[in-house]
Amino acid sequence: MEPEYNLSKFKSRQNPYLTKLGLYKLFYYPRNASWAPHMLLAEMQLDYELILVDRKTEAQKNSEYLKLNPTGRIPTLVFDGEPIYESAAICLFLCEQHPEKNLIPEIGTLARARFYQWLFYLNASLQPELMVYFYPQKHTAATSGYEEIKQAQEQRVTQMLALIDKELEGKEFLLGDNISACDFILIMLLHWGSGLKQPPLSFPNLGRYLRVMATRESIKDVCAIEGTNLEIYA
Repeated sequence: MEPEYNLSKFKSRQNPYLTKLGLYKLFYYPRNASWAPHMLLAEMQLDYELILVDRKTEAQKNSEYLKLNPTGRIPTLVFDGEPIYESAAICLFLCEQHPEKNLIPEIGTLARARFYQWLFYLNASLQPELMVYFYPQKHTAATSGYEEIKQAQEQRVTQMLALIDKELEGKEFLLGDNISACDFILIMLLHWGSGLKQPPLSFPNLGRYLRVMATRESIKDVCAIEGTNLEIYA
C-alpha cells in the first residue's frame, strides 16, 4: 500500500524517455540537487515522471511533502510507493537497480572503489563547501561577516576544483573512459560554481570536460526541460 501523500498537490510532467520498467517519480526543482538524478534517469532512458516542488513557495516544507521527505529538502525519488531521498543515494540506487546501464563499475573491482571515492567526495566534501559559500548566513550565529566567509569558502572550493581538474587530465570522464553516475553529480556541482572568480570553465581539464558533457543528449534534454542554458559551454 502506498503512503498517504497527495501527489495531486504537485505539478507533474511526463518525460519522453520510456521503457517497460516501473515508473519512477522524481520530486524536483530546476538546478537543485535533483538535477543529477534527473540527468541520470534521462541517461538511463528510464520511464519517469517529474513532480515540481516549488521552492519559491517553500513547498518542500509543507506537510504533504514532509510525509515523503522529513528533511524538507529536494530531491525525493518515489519507487514502488517508497520514498528515497538524498541526491547521491538516489543516484546510487538507480545504478544498482539498473546495472545493465553500465553507470557503476562492477562490485569488487578497484573501479568500484574509485566510484565510491568520488561519489562521497563530491557529495560529502565539495557540495557542503559550496553550500557554505552560497549560504554563509546559515553557517554562523553572527549578523555580519558573510562576505569574509564567502571569500574563505571560495578559496577552499577553488582548491578542490584544482584537485578534480588534475584528476581529469588525460581522461574523458571522472573514472576514465566510461561515464558513470559520478559525472552527473560533478557537472551539477561545476555548473553551480559558474559564478566563482575562478569558475570551472577556466580550468583546462574541467573546461574541456564541461564542454563535452554539455553536448550529451540526455543532459541537453534535461536542461531543456528545466530551463537551463548551456550556451556558456558552447
